[in-house]
Amino acid sequence: MAQTTSTGKASYYSDSLQGAPTASGSLYNKEALTAAHLTLPFNTLVRVTNLSNDKSVVVVINDRGPYTKRRIIDLSRAAAEEIDLIDQGVSKVKLEVIENYFSR
Repeated sequence: MAQTTSTGKASYYSDSLQGAPTASGSLYNKEALTAAHLTLPFNTLVRVTNLSNDKSVVVVINDRGPYTKRRIIDLSRAAAEEIDLIDQGVSKVKLEVIENYFSR
């Protein structure tokens, strides 16, 4: 998979979704470094950088969404904590596709 980048806004999953099924069939785990994206294949590794503080985290896409306009990714709570997104709630981020697990 070729490396691609994009920018947009990120948010994170509510803790109330802990244990709920994701679109990939796995259960949401707020402690895992996972995320939802509308079009990237499941198991794609993506580096997410919070542009307000330059902190980044690598997540695995395992769900679909966000379904809110102008947001490009929803992060698990653990991923949001890594880039200090919890207090911000929503922040502008840069996404860098690293690879798909199955392309190795």
